Amino acid sequence: MSACKRLVCLIKPRSLWAPTRRNVSTWSPVGTAFNARPLKRQDFFEKTGLFGVPELSSPAGFQVAAQTALRKTESLVERACSSPAGVGTVECFDQLSDELCKVADLADFIKVAHPDPEYREAAEKTCVEIGTVVEKLNTNVELCQSLKKLLDDPKTLAQLDPDTRRVAELFMFDFEISGIHLDEKLRKEAVGLHVKLLDLNNEFLIGSHTPNRIAKSAIPQHLHMHFGSEGSFIQVGGLHADSPDDLLREIAYRVYLYPNADLMDCLEELLKCRYKLAKLVGYKSYGHRALKGTMAKSPETVMSFLQLLTDKLSDRYFHSNFVPLLFVFNIEPSLYSPYLSLGGCMEGLNSLFSQLYGVSLMSEHPSAGEVWSEDVRKLAVVHETEGLLGHIYCDFFQRSDKPHQDCHFTIRGGRWCKEAGRYQLPVVVLMLSLPHPTKSAPTLLTPGMMENLFHEMGHAMHSMLGRTRYQHVTGTRCATDFAEVPSILMEYFATDYRVLSQFARHYQTGQPLPETMVTRLSESKKVCGAADTQLQIFYAVLDQIYHGKPQNRSTTEILKDMQQKFYGLPYTPNTAWQLRFSHLIGYGAKYYSYLMSRAVASMVWKQCFIQDPLNRDMGERYRREMLAHGGAKEPMLMVEGMLQRRPSTEDFVEALVSELDPNFDTFIMDSES
Repeated sequence: MSACKRLVCLIKPRSLWAPTRRNVSTWSPVGTAFNARPLKRQDFFEKTGLFGVPELSSPAGFQVAAQTALRKTESLVERACSSPAGVGTVECFDQLSDELCKVADLADFIKVAHPDPEYREAAEKTCVEIGTVVEKLNTNVELCQSLKKLLDDPKTLAQLDPDTRRVAELFMFDFEISGIHLDEKLRKEAVGLHVKLLDLNNEFLIGSHTPNRIAKSAIPQHLHMHFGSEGSFIQVGGLHADSPDDLLREIAYRVYLYPNADLMDCLEELLKCRYKLAKLVGYKSYGHRALKGTMAKSPETVMSFLQLLTDKLSDRYFHSNFVPLLFVFNIEPSLYSPYLSLGGCMEGLNSLFSQLYGVSLMSEHPSAGEVWSEDVRKLAVVHETEGLLGHIYCDFFQRSDKPHQDCHFTIRGGRWCKEAGRYQLPVVVLMLSLPHPTKSAPTLLTPGMMENLFHEMGHAMHSMLGRTRYQHVTGTRCATDFAEVPSILMEYFATDYRVLSQFARHYQTGQPLPETMVTRLSESKKVCGAADTQLQIFYAVLDQIYHGKPQNRSTTEILKDMQQKFYGLPYTPNTAWQLRFSHLIGYGAKYYSYLMSRAVASMVWKQCFIQDPLNRDMGERYRREMLAHGGAKEPMLMVEGMLQRRPSTEDFVEALVSELDPNFDTFIMDSES
């Protein structure tokens, strides 16, 4: 049983910004919702709690919600252990998982996103409480036996449909990796390690996002404005990698990545605990435990993929270093931003989903207390024939104490509720860190911000368009190296002129984004593409080494070595980038997933969408073969169903490498102009 960590339409008004030309159209309701600050409304009768959960109208409500879920859990455990083996057993397990996930997933989001520290603290306690119960359930012998009885009976097993059988096997896998087969003493040790890891994971995750401080006197005064302030200190909460100021970037890099001794100890202990737990339950390493059930299957396959990719890229650094810098300068983000208002991009997504899937995004006004910040927008996802598919809460704007990381959170998974005779609609949150609209302009996105928006919306639609029978495998609750495919595929749509031309228009003049600018944008990614890919290989290799056999050296020494072997740029003394590698928590031993998913997405794009990115028949096929199943189907079978062939490791590598080939005709023509 895993507490999954897979994260009223507005009246159509005039545009808020006075157009300089008469042909500028007004925004649609969904565009308006994101291109303007929300209207404040007094709700005297419409009161609720977070996400419409009545108990969560105060921090204390988390304890109430947790206790309610735990009472239902006790009843479901009793039913699962006493009922005859059959489909009902799996349905009971899934309902049990759902009751815990609905509280744990919501709390997992609130503990990092809510601006009120009391809510964050209450949510964090709830995460630990539910997580502890889950680990105990995963070593509950009687509960495991009820499932084992089902899986060991060939006659009963033969009567199960494929989805039910796969979900039963996934639940059994949860038992096995928790040490259910161990004797009582070792089982207790396994539970203890799981509980300890919950604390260590939480400590590292929070620490990895916490800014570093340095005295104001140590930084040139003209740079203070770029950082947060705390008394006589400035706070450095990021790398400022996009800044044109060399000194600002260097200061941010050295301060933000300066080693924190306590966090270093936390990471070392976390990796030791993961290895010890994996060995305890019968795996060679944590990596072997984490990769079971993925497309890659094993660390050996991952390392083979990463090494082969490195070999294929080895001569591309030479070529990329000789591309004239003029080409890079032609894609100054500020030239693109006026065409990429947030509302316009949301209209574009709405149009794209309508054409591909028959789905519309509709703005709703949340009730009082339903959202954690007045800047949060709520969208209903509505299918033209199936009706309401679910809700997306869009937490897009910057605010203090909010993580500077783009994320997708599952708040409630979809599943068929047999007891209620209806489908439980999924609820997700998308979190970005975009600037607020101003009096003179809407929120304007850089091309990178726009791609991130499309990426995260890919995750959201994976959650919305799946109609799995069981919530244990809903939406993004699938193999990690498959879960990124739908989101990365959306990045290809985000840079295709046929898609962009439908919405990318200047917020003042209404003029469309020129096709030459879109072409330059696409080609610019190839300029340093080999280096960018190699950087991702370095991160993925580092993740694999950290989660392999323990080494008698520090995480910093390992980083320094792997950086030299797989990236080439020298390590900067007195820095510890790994302490900002927050993906080690959610993607431990699976960071390679981004590269493998990109390879799959590339193949799907080139084979299925590049000829016509708005093809409804292909959109329906994509939903049917890949999005609909969540984790209810073997990931490689979904890829095979879409591509109508089974790709090899060499195919993955070739898909990534072939994308780096530049179009020199475009480059020369652009340079001459």
